[in-house]
Amino acid sequence: MGNALKADQPVNVGIIGCGAIIAQYLTNFRRLDSINLVAVADLDPARAKAVADSYDGVRALSVDDLLAADDVDLVLNLTIPAAHADVALKAIAAGKSVYGEKPLAATTAEARKVLDAASAAGVVVGCAPDTVLGTGIQTARKAIDDGLIGAPVSATATMATPGHERWHPNPDFYYQPGGGPLLDMGPYYVSALVTLLGPVVSVIGAASHTRNERTIGAGPREGQKVPVDIDSHVTGVLVHQSGALSTLFMSFDAVKTKSPNIEVHGETGSLVVPDPNYFDGEVQLFALGAEDWETLPVSAGYVDSGRGFGIADLAATPPGEEPRAGGKLAFHALEVMESVLESARTGQAVAIRSTAPRPAAVELTELSTTVRA
Repeated sequence: MGNALKADQPVNVGIIGCGAIIAQYLTNFRRLDSINLVAVADLDPARAKAVADSYDGVRALSVDDLLAADDVDLVLNLTIPAAHADVALKAIAAGKSVYGEKPLAATTAEARKVLDAASAAGVVVGCAPDTVLGTGIQTARKAIDDGLIGAPVSATATMATPGHERWHPNPDFYYQPGGGPLLDMGPYYVSALVTLLGPVVSVIGAASHTRNERTIGAGPREGQKVPVDIDSHVTGVLVHQSGALSTLFMSFDAVKTKSPNIEVHGETGSLVVPDPNYFDGEVQLFALGAEDWETLPVSAGYVDSGRGFGIADLAATPPGEEPRAGGKLAFHALEVMESVLESARTGQAVAIRSTAPRPAAVELTELSTTVRA
């Protein structure tokens, strides 16, 4: 059995992977009393040392030493998606709970191994995105739960960008298997849609790509070509268990859009939901018979939240209960995305075998915070 996380005590966290995304976690860990960062590791020891030097009380270790450390209760896995499952399985084998960046793994087959190993070891699995716990998505969810739009009928989710190679110095993985617009940004949108409308039972998809290579537009590799080995434009329709239909539009080929990131339509109203890549944002309601859109007051979710709040939420989850940003939701979202891509290949609808009940709503909550050096 692994080390049990105690809801009334801070969780000791060790981070594996010290790339760009770690900065956001470090900022929020300094604010969260329920998280105690004790160690970091990276394949590049210099990157781990730089992080440790910037954060009081943190040790720079090798990956093996971090996994063996007795004072690490939970491993935050910030490695590249292709390594997510391998690192998670090693952490679980060492008796650690795991919280990972999205997606849970590169494939559902790998993700299933992670969840099964964690269940056998008695440890907890959590996974980004925890943006669904912020005031933006949670205020929209409360509006739906309070009946402000009546019975939900449909939703649209739109993400359009001409490609990350314009700004990212090493965008290669976005255009390799495991990348692409759906697997890159889809976890935010699919997790939000499940939070808002419940689990998905079947999908149908179509996909395409416009170019066989991309040109890096910034950084030391500017001008270099990157091969494109995935579909860079994906559309899909998700059939929710409730009967609601969600339409996905995920593109690295489109230049811009004026469509809301997410809209939810019900029998008596429509909601504009803020960008699920962020934790806050305005929720707007147009009620049947109204003259104009109304901005709803913030009414639910973790206030002033950011990356890492999902770990604080996990740490506060009673033993035996699934965390809100938990492995089951992450697995379900991954299966939905994988199945949309499978449907695009085959031209056939695909049934979703997993399920993930809507995570418990987050009441309007300000977590206890103390800014640390």
